[in-house]
Amino acid sequence: MINLPGMDGVAWRGFVYAIFILNFVFVCQLLLLPPLVSALGGKSGNAAELFERVSQSVKMKRYSEALDDLNAAIEADSTLSEAYWHRASILRQICRYEESEKNYKLLLLLNPRNSAAEKELSQLSQSRSALETALSLFETGGFAKALDYVDKVVLVFSPACAKAKLLKVKLLLATKDYSNAISESGYLLKEDENDLDALLLRGRAYYYLADHDVAMRHYQKGLRLDPEHGELKKAYFGLKNLLKKTRSAEDNVNKGKLRLAVEDFKGALSLDPNHLAHNVHLHLGLCKVLVKLGRGRDALISCTEALNIDADLIDALVQRGEAKLLTEDWEGAVDDLKSAAQRSPQDMNIREALMRAEKSLKLSKRRDWYKILGVSKTASVSEIKRAYKKLALQWHPDKNVDNREEAEAQFREIAAAYEVLGDEEKRTRYDRGEDIEDMGMGGGAGGFNPFGGGGQQYTFHFEGGFPGGFGGFNF
Repeated sequence: MINLPGMDGVAWRGFVYAIFILNFVFVCQLLLLPPLVSALGGKSGNAAELFERVSQSVKMKRYSEALDDLNAAIEADSTLSEAYWHRASILRQICRYEESEKNYKLLLLLNPRNSAAEKELSQLSQSRSALETALSLFETGGFAKALDYVDKVVLVFSPACAKAKLLKVKLLLATKDYSNAISESGYLLKEDENDLDALLLRGRAYYYLADHDVAMRHYQKGLRLDPEHGELKKAYFGLKNLLKKTRSAEDNVNKGKLRLAVEDFKGALSLDPNHLAHNVHLHLGLCKVLVKLGRGRDALISCTEALNIDADLIDALVQRGEAKLLTEDWEGAVDDLKSAAQRSPQDMNIREALMRAEKSLKLSKRRDWYKILGVSKTASVSEIKRAYKKLALQWHPDKNVDNREEAEAQFREIAAAYEVLGDEEKRTRYDRGEDIEDMGMGGGAGGFNPFGGGGQQYTFHFEGGFPGGFGGFNF
């Protein structure tokens, strides 16, 4: 040991101890003072400047920076009650409720009579409870009520709560409010352009508006940030498959491969039954193809599905009218086509279709002579004559003594049918839809009376003879 002149051992130990104390204080200053000086803007004790900087960070939504400053200040001075208050408030706003509650309670230990802190602690409790309730309602399908809790409670007391904002976007999607879902998710992306959840939800909103290009760009950006994101991958490939099926259906229609087009349309519709903005066009496309194929009943279903989604879709109304013509629902066809013509009075194609429907309705109300004779509309003259002879023999009144009145009525119908279909000119006019009943025939069915109501008299010559004096046809 080095002994200084004039100093004994006790004095020397005292000197060393003093040096140790001074070094300890110096080290403590080096360790503890810089955080406080930094937190206070480089001026020890300048709390006002610290809280001003914190307020600016909050206004700029730089909550992490604000919390870093407050954490440093509290670490330097654990009795700085206002720092606890600011930290508790920020944590409440970003819905880190447990940490926020802990800070409010520490503040109240330092300042037990702080009524403002007690009020904010109550607001925290309300916000946390409302968020839990909203999440529960979302899971059980109570979307409208959940949205009220988020808007009117959670985002009032916790306006920077990202979890609540994402939940709000999900609720807007669930209630089909896609435009507002786009707006709300847009605010999230302004705060963080790489927010994967916001990219996914915003892409879905565009998807359900059938803005598929924009939806695809959102999904692709998300997948560039995280190629293994499960929901983004599912949304991306789901949309890609839908567009592929839709294009295939349209291509097959253009190529005239209508049956293949039907299968493609059905396949596309099965991918997402909730995608109404796109499915309405798939249903319409399917209806058009089915009409071309003459499958009226199936077309009727598809067009009705399209109109259930969009009641103002004129093209679907026209195609449903065409489908009803195929199913011989003449009145229904006229109603649909008349409604379409009223909505689009300048469309001559619709007017032409309406005229066809009205003509078909009119024809449906006249006697069907082919049906009366039991022959097809393409029957030959000899087939018509054979059918007439058979029915005339069957319903001749002399052979139906017990039901003579009915037989006479049936016989009139049969004779009137043959009057038209047995004459080439009249049959041609009848097939064109012209009125045959004002062609100058006598009374009875169709104006024709084989029993001599003022018309030409005929003599029936059946094998074995039929007494009774009927004028009639000579076979």
